[in-house]
Formats: sequence, structure tokens, C-alpha cells
Amino acid sequence: MASESPVAQEALSEFQARYAHCAADDADLIVALGGDGFMLQTLHRYMGANKPIYGMNRGTVGFLMNEYRLADLPDRLERAELSTLYPLRMHACDQHGRPHDGLAINEVSLLRETRQAAKIAIAVDDRIRVPELICDGVLVSTPAGSTAYNLSAHGPILPLDAGVLALTPISAFRPRRWRGALLPRRANIRLQILEANKRPVSAVADNTEVRDVQEVHVLEERGIALQLLFDAEHSLDERILHEQFIP
Repeated sequence: MASESPVAQEALSEFQARYAHCAADDADLIVALGGDGFMLQTLHRYMGANKPIYGMNRGTVGFLMNEYRLADLPDRLERAELSTLYPLRMHACDQHGRPHDGLAINEVSLLRETRQAAKIAIAVDDRIRVPELICDGVLVSTPAGSTAYNLSAHGPILPLDAGVLALTPISAFRPRRWRGALLPRRANIRLQILEANKRPVSAVADNTEVRDVQEVHVLEERGIALQLLFDAEHSLDERILHEQFIP
């Protein structure tokens, strides 16, 4: 499969000319040609299908992708290492009482909608931990997503097997010295919007956005396992570890 960009479509034509291929629904595994955004789309599209996905970078950053190379594809697939990811499930309720669900591979983020800062109360396992966070927003990140938006918000990089999630404020004003928290992956996180009519907030789980939310629950969805394949010398674990030593 390939993204719609010209460079990815050109790569798709080259691979189809050299190797046998079939429809994705009939495949044992999927080779995805594109960038990280296309990888996330592919993971969402085949979530629950139990098909390993091997990505090759025909995009920009390519953190979730392998190096692009036309030669030796069957051998690379044979030797590739498997990384298993678990998404976050978002349960959101908007100001009209309507429920909304979404799944996030990288993070669930809450963001202010207007010029006024958001006010958010944070509870973990039904215990209030931050009664009032005044901020631009807050996010909950998986280990796989910890090097993306979470890192740009000065959140920690998480090894895949650390067994934790990152709770990271976005431009926090009060409490001024709070920099976030590391939570057990089994934690049930509740984010309640204070003064929701005056300070509206949106919630985003990857490509699912809910406007004017009142309350958001986030927890890891252990019932869904996502399988990614990486070249042995550039595993996802190694990439995440390497990111912690980049100046």
C-alpha cells in the first residue's frame, strides 16, 4: 500500500513490478509506503485484523518506518523484528451530553478552542490529582507517541516496555511548576473541563476530534494489539532509546 504522494506512488509501482503482491485484505502482512501519517492511517484501517505492518519511508520524518530500499524485500521481511503497540481509548462527553469514542496510537490531546486558557481538573483512578490546571491543553501519550507531540510539549520519552503512560501539560500557567506525571498503563484518567462554556476545549484522538467537550476518559485498550515490523538493526525500541541521547 502507498500514500497518495507522487514519490510513494512511484515506489509502489516499482515494488509491484518486482515482487508478487495481492490485495491487503488477502495478505499475511502489509508493506506500507509513505510517512508516519500514512502508517497511522494504515494501523487504524487494519486495527483488529491481526496483520503485521512493515513500513518504508517515502515521507518526511519516518519514525515509524524502515529505510526505503527496493532490493531484498523478502529477506528483510523474514528477518524483521515485531513490536506490539496498544492504543489509547478515548471516551468523551460533549457539552450537550453526547458521547464520542476514539482510538489513539500516539496520544489523546485536549486543546483550548479560543483565546482564553483552558481550566481542566485531572483525576487518576477516581482520585483528583490536579484540581485546576490552567493551560493551553494537556495530553496523554503512549510510549510509541512519546517522541511526537508529547516530546514537543517537553514530555518524557518512554521505552516501549516501561509499562507507563505520559501525562503532559501543554503550556501550563498554573500550577506553574507542574511538569506532568508518569502513570501506570492500567490507569483510568479523567479530564474534566471547568468553565466549559466560557473556556471551550476540543479533544483529539489521532484523527478523531470532538469539539466542546465536558469530560474525557482515557485508558489503554489492551484488547487491541497493533503489530509493526522493523529491521533488526533499527528496531522501534532502539529508535526510542536513541532519541533520548540526541542533543
